[in-house]
Amino acid sequence: MLLRKVIGAEVILGHKIFTRAKSSWDIVAGVCVERLPVITPPLNELQKKFKDFLWTVEIEKSLKSDHELRHENDKIQAELLKNESVDVDLDTVSKITAQDFEDSSSDELNQFKFADIVTEGDKKGIKSTPERCLQRHLVLVTHQKLGNDVKTILPQGLWKEGETLRQTAERILSEQCGTGLKVKFLSNAPCGFYKYKYPAEINGRLGAKVFFYYANYNDGEVDKKSKPNWLTRNELAELLPEKYNKTVQSFLIEETF
Repeated sequence: MLLRKVIGAEVILGHKIFTRAKSSWDIVAGVCVERLPVITPPLNELQKKFKDFLWTVEIEKSLKSDHELRHENDKIQAELLKNESVDVDLDTVSKITAQDFEDSSSDELNQFKFADIVTEGDKKGIKSTPERCLQRHLVLVTHQKLGNDVKTILPQGLWKEGETLRQTAERILSEQCGTGLKVKFLSNAPCGFYKYKYPAEINGRLGAKVFFYYANYNDGEVDKKSKPNWLTRNELAELLPEKYNKTVQSFLIEETF
């Protein structure tokens, strides 16, 4: 009987603690949408040395390419043609030699013009488009109303009962950024956590616990009503609150330049 009373008391106490914890904080899902570099960033010294090492190994271990074999065969055929005592089937001699192909390819390469890595967004300072800073990672931030204030942070919204946090993150992104934005979520588990207190209790809630989900940008545009910006690591540090930025930077890959 005593054991039953003790167990019953623990169950009631646990239920009270769970209910209190559940009602004291808002559960929020945030989404970190990142556009990966479109162009390979500049290599640092260590990366350059490793690249040169791989190239050396490739040269040492590689076999001759089809073009090199064709070039050697053309030389053999040319020597045979010079020797009048040897009958050569002219049909087997290539009309376009490997050297001819190499020369025409070189001419075509010289006429090719590479696109400028500086986009119109870079020139005009437009941050609302992912078509900027092509060598850097960009993170999506939007305007969020927190109480009476409007903050520029990652897209976020309240969890609804019956949803998983991943489903909440997907719903929030669709509602706030529009269905035209195409992303790929990389996990069912959050990649980061942050909590903050409200200036005063709101409906009995002390504050919010934010669980961040990570997604890669694939295609599409963000709804302009959310006032989106695509920011670099440094721009995030300048704009986001210090503790909030520290949490976000903790699950982002550090850039080397």
